[in-house]
Amino acid sequence: MNVNEALKARKSVRAYLDTPVEHELILQVLEAASHAPSGVNSQPWQVAVVAGDTKLKIQQQLEQSFRDGVKGQMDYGYYPEEWKPPYTERRKACGLAMYSALNIRLEEKQRRLDQWAANYRAFDAPVMLFFFMDKGMRAGSFMDYGMFLQSVMLVAVELGLATCPQAALAEYPDMVKRVLGYPPESVLVCGMALGYEDASAAVNSYRTGREPATSFSRFFD
Repeated sequence: MNVNEALKARKSVRAYLDTPVEHELILQVLEAASHAPSGVNSQPWQVAVVAGDTKLKIQQQLEQSFRDGVKGQMDYGYYPEEWKPPYTERRKACGLAMYSALNIRLEEKQRRLDQWAANYRAFDAPVMLFFFMDKGMRAGSFMDYGMFLQSVMLVAVELGLATCPQAALAEYPDMVKRVLGYPPESVLVCGMALGYEDASAAVNSYRTGREPATSFSRFFD
């Protein structure tokens, strides 16, 4: 599989088999991804690989907080405070594609809530990855982190694994840090589901669209 093929094969997988992922395979993914570029080779990434009883403990706390109506507060602002076109339409189309694949209607509020709650279990993937960095790092380190995260996902595809990058897993950072023993002042960038795709699941049957390069590119000769 070449890079172009991996880029097009990667997708956000939201249903997984219960097949465990060996530590050696996860390390292989992370070792390869560590070659991602970063400003002055700062390599700001710190990764917590969570499975088994620890994953169960974290996901139970995260999902319970969500179902209790506790408002999550990430360590930084991920989404805009006000959505505007064309991003509003893309966001709506993304949600519609998922709910349509699951045959969940707009008025079925409980089913929609239950599907969103699955975020906090990493969609029942056998592994959760949590990505941290030191508080003193600035915006450039978020750019570096993006390249690292993409590298993780592309290597995972090559090795037959599936992923879903998740802001939702970083909505209750204090809780995650407390369970895992990370310093309160550290920054929880995001989480990621990791495992083997359940190809029979309806939620994995759709793909979100992409704008053609001609729509967002300008050439200056």
